[in-house]
Amino acid sequence: MSVVGVAGAGVMGIGVAQNLAQTGHRVVLVDTEQQVLDAALQKIEAQMRMSRMLGGPAVDSAAAMALISTGVNPKALAEVDFVIENIPEKWDLKRALYLEMDRICKPATVFVVNTSAIPITEFAAVTGRPEQLVGVHFMNPVPMKTAVELIAAEHTSAETVRRTRELLNAMGKKAIDVKDVCGFISNRVLMLTVNEAAFLVDQGVATAEAVDEVFRSCFGHPMGPLETADLIGVDTILHSIEVLYQHYRDSKYRPCPLLRTMANSGRHGRKSGRGFYEYGRTA
Repeated sequence: MSVVGVAGAGVMGIGVAQNLAQTGHRVVLVDTEQQVLDAALQKIEAQMRMSRMLGGPAVDSAAAMALISTGVNPKALAEVDFVIENIPEKWDLKRALYLEMDRICKPATVFVVNTSAIPITEFAAVTGRPEQLVGVHFMNPVPMKTAVELIAAEHTSAETVRRTRELLNAMGKKAIDVKDVCGFISNRVLMLTVNEAAFLVDQGVATAEAVDEVFRSCFGHPMGPLETADLIGVDTILHSIEVLYQHYRDSKYRPCPLLRTMANSGRHGRKSGRGFYEYGRTA
């Protein structure tokens, strides 16, 4: 199995690291603070132990956890075969990380961009290895989802796509090929839906509960759009919609003011304990 670096120990990074470890990959999980990494390891172990209860596979959590090492410096990624990047959807932060990883990682390392909206070719332009950079849009919760969007950038080589597809197959993921456009497939549709649902609440048309109940009961969705926003993170939703709006300059992507208010006030959803719904405590 490949040695895979995971940059960013937030919600997505935790899920990616868990998925990799429980499918037998050695993982190097990197973030900027050791306390963030320690909390991530605790959450990964707890989720592994609960995997069977949540409808996932039975996991030998001790064996899987032994495959994960951590580091607070990108230099820890020097010898990995892949890096899956999961840091926040802020271009300046991402650009700086790719420039640093380009200097640190061995020449054969493949960079995998896990972004919800930013076109992959934009990342390729800031590295010295554009043919070894590819986009993979993982869905949350990562260990429970069986498919991803696989996005080749303008210069991504066929060999990079092949290697990445093999890694995804080993993780239990079906790779769906998607053209490199802002938002890809899922978020061109999902973010509009969440944004419009937030407008319904903001304008007093309906409660969050009513909006979600329509999607569950009338359309058979397992979760409504605002429950989904809380799961993904309201701050992440806002960043994604802002990227879509900036890229397409189309008023249909104008972010709902309620999302901005919630993000600014720390109402980020499940990870903060409060979003469109109350969760009692910080996840």
